[in-house]
Amino acid sequence: MAERDAAEQFLEGYAHTLASACATGRRLTRDELAALRAQGERAAEAGLGLRFLVRAHLSAAQDVQASLRGTTCGHLLSAVEQAVDAFAEGHERAQRLAIRQQEAARREFIDDLLHGRSDAGRLAERAERFGLLLSHAHAVAVAQGTEPYEDGYSITRGIEASLAARFANRRILLTTKNGRLICIAPGDEADVLSFFAKQAYGATDGGRVAIGRPHPGVGGVVHSYEEALNALDLAARMHLEGPVLHAADLLVYPVLTRDRQAMADLVRSVLGPLQQARGGAQPLIDTLSAYFHTGCVAAEAARQLSLSARAMTYRLERIHQLTGADPGDPVDRYTLQTAVVGARLLDWPDQAL
Repeated sequence: MAERDAAEQFLEGYAHTLASACATGRRLTRDELAALRAQGERAAEAGLGLRFLVRAHLSAAQDVQASLRGTTCGHLLSAVEQAVDAFAEGHERAQRLAIRQQEAARREFIDDLLHGRSDAGRLAERAERFGLLLSHAHAVAVAQGTEPYEDGYSITRGIEASLAARFANRRILLTTKNGRLICIAPGDEADVLSFFAKQAYGATDGGRVAIGRPHPGVGGVVHSYEEALNALDLAARMHLEGPVLHAADLLVYPVLTRDRQAMADLVRSVLGPLQQARGGAQPLIDTLSAYFHTGCVAAEAARQLSLSARAMTYRLERIHQLTGADPGDPVDRYTLQTAVVGARLLDWPDQAL
């Protein structure tokens, strides 16, 4: 009875429409169909489910049938079919509109959140609607694959389903931005972002994931997000290995580039003479990078560079001759290694300093 009462307001005029159509066997008029669609839209906006409403329409049609006589009963089924179809069309149209509005609101919130826009208080209020409490610290993980990803993609839905199954009661937001997958989680729940990184690495066919540090407050999300983006950029420029990067492990690089002019002067003065070598400076910079990466083990560095031990020795001696700095000397080694890192960060010698 309660359900029938709830649906009653959306059945107004329905019985009369059926009876009128059955009296002559006519089809429902354009105005009658439009009225039924409008009723369906209002019912959807009121939050009533379509299955329940269809049952209510069929029940009302039975009442109409009891009042019909003779051949008019034969037209009822056709009239009900037209009426219910129009009502369902309106209901579904309202549902689609509501979904689009929700998606637009979610996208607007995410854009504001990751760019630090909007009033902090208003942003915090909107965040609760999407499962985040911005009064707490949050960390952000960003996954980048071989192709761009958007909301609704099968990869995105798959990762979201995995997170929901594993962390059903956690306050987690999964989204996309500029073709990247993004996961926002409370700062004290590192297991969430680690799980996301594992899932994203597998789903993106060997992509790379960067995880920012936890930061408190409304601005904490955008801060962590920018750290993750910077980590991905550093990984590309520095040829860093590993599928998962933690911004906390890469803090030395921003420190080295904080005074860009000083770093540029160091690179020019220490590595500039390498440009006199046959083939330019880049092969010798790659040699130093491999040498330092292997803990200054020349044989291992030669293997990584596909060089003979003799060729490796020649290159190290040539570096010493051109720069005056000996890669084997502890003091010179530190200067050379810092300059090589600076060259990577500044994209030298491809980019002029």
